[in-house]
Amino acid sequence: MRLSKVAALSLIVAATSLMPESPARAAPDCSTSMTLADWGENSTGYIDIAPGESCQFPIRIRGTVSSSEISQKPARGKLKKLDVSTYEYRAKAKYKGSDTFAIKATGKGPTASGTSVITVNATIK
Repeated sequence: MRLSKVAALSLIVAATSLMPESPARAAPDCSTSMTLADWGENSTGYIDIAPGESCQFPIRIRGTVSSSEISQKPARGKLKKLDVSTYEYRAKAKYKGSDTFAIKATGKGPTASGTSVITVNATIK
């Protein structure tokens, strides 16, 4: 039995559309240097990242994060909220230098509760 070119192409298209797509790779956690405060206290952290690369920045204050938002957008990169306690930072391609962003988070821990601002200073090298 011989298939027409259209029928053969239709079979190829149908077969490839049934193949599972490879899952998107999540960005790795940012390599951070930070002294975390308790809820209600502000913190400052430092990350190093390559131009055009991205990394995830999880909020790691003991306890539970009830809400969070970007309080200062980065000037040289992009910051995206993935969920209430995780953000993804992407450094601008071909840029080397510094960038800063801040996240305001509210939560409750074993010893305190309140709102904290986490300022992150990024070095893009």
